[in-house]
Amino acid sequence: MGSTELDAFVERVNERTDIYSVVSRYVTLTQKSGRYWGRCPFHNEKTASFTVSPDKGFFYCFGCGAGGNAFKFLSLIENISYFEAIKLQAQRLGIDLPTRRLSPEEERRRREEKSLLKINELAQEIYHDRLTKTAGGEVGRKYLAARGITQATIETFKLGLASDEWENLLSNLTRQGFSPQQLEAAGLVAKRKTASGYYDRFRGRVMIPITDIYGHVVGFGGRILHAEDDSTPKYLNSPETAIFNKGRLLFGLDKSNRAISAAGAAVVVEGYMDAISLFSAGVQNVAATLGTAFTLEHAKLILRYAKKIIFCYDSDEAGQRATIRALPIVQQAGAEVFVVKVPDGKDPDEFVRKHGKAAFDELIAHAQTLIDYRMNYVLARADLSTIDGKIRALQEILPVVAKIESVVTRNEYCKRIAAELVLDETLVNNEWNKFSKAAEQTPPDRSTVVQRQRLSGDDDTVLRRAGEVLLRMAWHEDDMLDALLMLVPREMFTPLHLEIIDWLKSCKEQNIRHDQMTAARDLSEAANAELSRILINGADNPRNTEILLFEDSLHIMQRANLKRQYNELLAKAEKYIPGDRDAYVEAVRRSLKIKSEIDNLKGN
Repeated sequence: MGSTELDAFVERVNERTDIYSVVSRYVTLTQKSGRYWGRCPFHNEKTASFTVSPDKGFFYCFGCGAGGNAFKFLSLIENISYFEAIKLQAQRLGIDLPTRRLSPEEERRRREEKSLLKINELAQEIYHDRLTKTAGGEVGRKYLAARGITQATIETFKLGLASDEWENLLSNLTRQGFSPQQLEAAGLVAKRKTASGYYDRFRGRVMIPITDIYGHVVGFGGRILHAEDDSTPKYLNSPETAIFNKGRLLFGLDKSNRAISAAGAAVVVEGYMDAISLFSAGVQNVAATLGTAFTLEHAKLILRYAKKIIFCYDSDEAGQRATIRALPIVQQAGAEVFVVKVPDGKDPDEFVRKHGKAAFDELIAHAQTLIDYRMNYVLARADLSTIDGKIRALQEILPVVAKIESVVTRNEYCKRIAAELVLDETLVNNEWNKFSKAAEQTPPDRSTVVQRQRLSGDDDTVLRRAGEVLLRMAWHEDDMLDALLMLVPREMFTPLHLEIIDWLKSCKEQNIRHDQMTAARDLSEAANAELSRILINGADNPRNTEILLFEDSLHIMQRANLKRQYNELLAKAEKYIPGDRDAYVEAVRRSLKIKSEIDNLKGN
């Protein structure tokens, strides 16, 4: 984690941290069978599936898959970074954070960010006071009331009003000691083009402070009340600054994250007025993008609180295209994706003001799955009068439906696609198979949250569990790792398990102790949660039971590997039948040898 002094600090905090004490501040825990159980704070559940193992130092939820050590729990529950969680625990334990001399560049950046945050905080107060406490704010208050924005919502979001004057904010903040150059760096003023000096960027607008996940004001959005001319933009955002990056921010998330966790879903809209309007109407699990495309960073922010993301963009063509662009990003991040299409060409703000919260809740309840939305979008725009148009539509649909694993569901969609495109069902099925095979040949992305399993049915479950047992033994006993690496081919493990294996191997080679701290530091979130689940699952097993399980699991993996080789050789033998007798005989001989090895393993 940097310096030796910082490593010692982290170790000291870790040694004095008891995961039961940390978790029990937030979750009511009941002891049962040597572990503690409670209802998970990260998703809605009626039956306790969240468990804490104090002796192992891990927590894991069998419902949502969240897992890790005490600091991981703190980072999730407090919506802070991992190191901030360590600092928070240190503060609670009365352990001082070691100081480190910053480089000149780090010191300069730190001062700049601190200055920008202070400027934005003061600007928010000026705008808010003008809206709520002055006669000049009446025009803004009337506008917000007409849009159904309550006084409580105005206070929650600290909404404000920018004066019509050209230098109102500039004069206010320069009197408080800030230079025009600092205000320009914050994006609040701009240089005059035809004369010297500066002027207020925001004038005559309802002001919406944009905050980061910690509630710090990092920028502003402004909605014009009376346009000066047709070229005046209706909405104006702060420019990118040292603290304001639209691709990494979701408006309102600091206000809505608890509601998102409670609902188990986030409603994502396009603009902050949509979010404010829904929030004011009682739909509080909402967040908004800031006039930019939805990014992987946005998805990761939401996935801290819920796995389900419901897109509710404007129903015009631009909004639908934005939805289509966002869907693969969210799918890649591992979220459950749904889409709401607001009827009558309205945006969410208009709809909820006209029809109310109950009607909007009904839209959410009937949200389309990603697959259905994508299919409907393509079909509505396809030229089905020609074969070429039908094939093009099919090629656009396949990337989404090919991810369906259930045979029954796949067959139903295959029939539906064939009927909608007026194509032969066999043709659709063949194209589906071709696309799936091509996708399987593409190496999996190790960074994705959800890892695909290559096997299916009962074999898949048995192999995965066998891999868990092998990993658990490798965690507890270093020499078992060598046996695992020597006796089981890498391709028999899932990508997540391979990540853990490679990390354990790296720790051993570098003589680094593997524990819950280094796991949380080095592994991906998905791998760390998987490791927590694996270790907790075997926490109550005596050592002799674990050894027996290890031996059985080793045989299962070896047998599955031999069976895979056997099937490959049989397939080769069938290809050799027509012309290459020698190759055919050799393939059969080798396959029989492997079959004998499989039978011997069955007897063990």
